[in-house]
Amino acid sequence: MLKNVKKLLSKSMSGKRLVIFVTSFVAFSTVIGFVAYKSTQASVSLTVDGQKVDINTHAKTVGDLLRREDIEVSKRDYLSHSLSAQVTENMNVVWKPAKSVQLVVDQQKKNIWTTANTVQEVLKDQKLELSKHDQIQPSLDTAIKQDLAIEIDKAFQVTLNEGENQQQVWSTSTTVADFLEQQEIKLNNPDRVDPSLSSQVTPGSVVNVIRIKKVTDVVEEPVDYATVTKNDPNLEKGKEKVIQKGQQGRVTKHYEVTLENGKETSRKLVKTEEQQESKDKILAIGSKIVKPVTQTAAKVDRQVSRSNGSVAKEFTVNSTAYTAYCNGCSGKTRTGFDLRANPNAKVIAVDPNVIPLGSKVYVEGYGYAVAADTGGAIKGNKIDVFFPDKSKAYKWGRRTVKIKVLN
Repeated sequence: MLKNVKKLLSKSMSGKRLVIFVTSFVAFSTVIGFVAYKSTQASVSLTVDGQKVDINTHAKTVGDLLRREDIEVSKRDYLSHSLSAQVTENMNVVWKPAKSVQLVVDQQKKNIWTTANTVQEVLKDQKLELSKHDQIQPSLDTAIKQDLAIEIDKAFQVTLNEGENQQQVWSTSTTVADFLEQQEIKLNNPDRVDPSLSSQVTPGSVVNVIRIKKVTDVVEEPVDYATVTKNDPNLEKGKEKVIQKGQQGRVTKHYEVTLENGKETSRKLVKTEEQQESKDKILAIGSKIVKPVTQTAAKVDRQVSRSNGSVAKEFTVNSTAYTAYCNGCSGKTRTGFDLRANPNAKVIAVDPNVIPLGSKVYVEGYGYAVAADTGGAIKGNKIDVFFPDKSKAYKWGRRTVKIKVLN
């Protein structure tokens, strides 16, 4: 066609005019082609990871469009249209690449891919519900970026005993020291806590805060007096005489008392001050031995008559009998007289508070005797009469008799 045009033109135009015509025709054709190329392009909006650009493209499909833009799409990414979708005028294509995020829940790590915009959206996608007591880092409105670490500590209940007060509180896995700081509890010296500050708080833990207080307690106490004994050869054996009465002293004691949660746990004596000195009791112990009567009743009667003896008192007593060989008997009286060596002696055992030891007595049915012995069961108006053998003691048995105590 161009040859025909040139032949046609060559007949009517000079060579110079022909060159101008050809040049103009080529330029015109180029413009026409460019206009035709542009007119066949589609205007498309492409949003890449939040950044939006407007482009004109001859791509037929979304996949072709992304390839032309050197974008590789993985199955984890978000794409607003399928790769096979036809590109249309004013289409808005959105592509959001997935990001790798580390999710740590109660120290359990999990790597996930997400196209979420914020931490809160990630938790929603993972169906993780948080309570107001849970702790999360970073905050819920933090934007997601590649390799972001999201840490969640789920709260649990802990029993807190502070002094005498007990309460249930919420905590996350931490040390006892951090737990107390969270609860705004301060330990004073010498307070202590159980378990130790470095121990880990776990679900069901019991944290005991023991409040310790040291106080001073001043107590006045009596001091017992000592009893000092002295032998008195002028006092009959078995008798006692108070020479000096004892008197208690007084001291003031200072104690350091440790209280744990208000209850005393220890007491330490730190100082003693004497307020009044005690006074010893001095007791005279008789060592004089009084020999019992061994003569006959008739002979004693004659001695009593010659010495003008008279009756000091007369009363009724319950009597029993014993020998020098009874169970537990030593054969010697309280006053030191040997009954086994003197089997014919007339001796009775008495209560010294009723009949003084050494007293001469007359016992109805027994005769004259000396109160020279005592017995554990001889109390009050009761006597025990001595016989040299068991047969006579059994014969005496138990009887009520009159007794005369002679001057």
